Amino acid sequence: MDKLLRNKKAIVLFIAPAFILFTLVLLVPILKAIYYSFCNYKTNYPIVFTGFDNYVKLFTKDKTMRIAVRNSMFFMIFSCVTQLILGLILAALLTNVKKGRNLFKNIYYLPCVLSSAALGLLWMFVFTPKLGINQMLASLGFLEDCTQGPQWLFNTDGYIILPIIVISCVALWQYVGQSMMLYMAQIAGISSDIYEAAAIDGCTRSQAFFRITLPLIRPMVATAMSLNAIGSLKFFDLVYNMVPEGFLSNKAHVLATHLYDQAFKYNKLGYGSAIGVILLIMCLIVTFLINKFVKVDNYDM
Repeated sequence: MDKLLRNKKAIVLFIAPAFILFTLVLLVPILKAIYYSFCNYKTNYPIVFTGFDNYVKLFTKDKTMRIAVRNSMFFMIFSCVTQLILGLILAALLTNVKKGRNLFKNIYYLPCVLSSAALGLLWMFVFTPKLGINQMLASLGFLEDCTQGPQWLFNTDGYIILPIIVISCVALWQYVGQSMMLYMAQIAGISSDIYEAAAIDGCTRSQAFFRITLPLIRPMVATAMSLNAIGSLKFFDLVYNMVPEGFLSNKAHVLATHLYDQAFKYNKLGYGSAIGVILLIMCLIVTFLINKFVKVDNYDM
């Protein structure tokens, strides 16, 4: 192995396929998107370099961009906080379950592997005023008429509108299983001898969780928070499928849906690239801040 590691040709040979794939699939599209963000680029039209015009318009004239940033930031904060808390609770509970643990793990993780587009259409019917929840409440006598109940996907009152809150809760239901599995994998790597020694010293289960489990799984907490933050910032499927057609132009846009509309619906590929670059920068900043402020200590487990 040492001889192989000293062979530079062998190292290049093994690294080259991954490096070429990374360059073609990720690096080149990012660089092209950055270039297009400085251009007036439309399909079947010549590409015209316009400098910072797209960015100036984004931050000074585009009111929808401000709404999209606000909604995306709400998604990110809501996702990070709720998935951290519920994921830890579920992981701690299922770790102590002896019978049926795999069944509950599969139940909680199943929504993660299902199509977000299909789930979005399913939940859209659940929250439609004449169907789903309102109809159930009317049949139970809580509402006189199902149309008089909450307008789950149409109410535009408030700084953060009701449809965005509803979609955030659906996203929590879908992806909390992913955080749970990450935490359970980290908890499984903690030696049982540590808990046995703590129990001998009189440590209760709650004390063991806060003083042993939490510090030891902190690296996975930082990883899970980064994944949740990036995933929520580029959230698209549920929003686009749950919000009724035409309503997105008002107050329910997020960054990904605004990018999609500008680039593919209105054929403003340069403007859409500028939104994509802003989204990329936000993801990098959030990841840096999480790694900066979530302190990770190395322990021997």
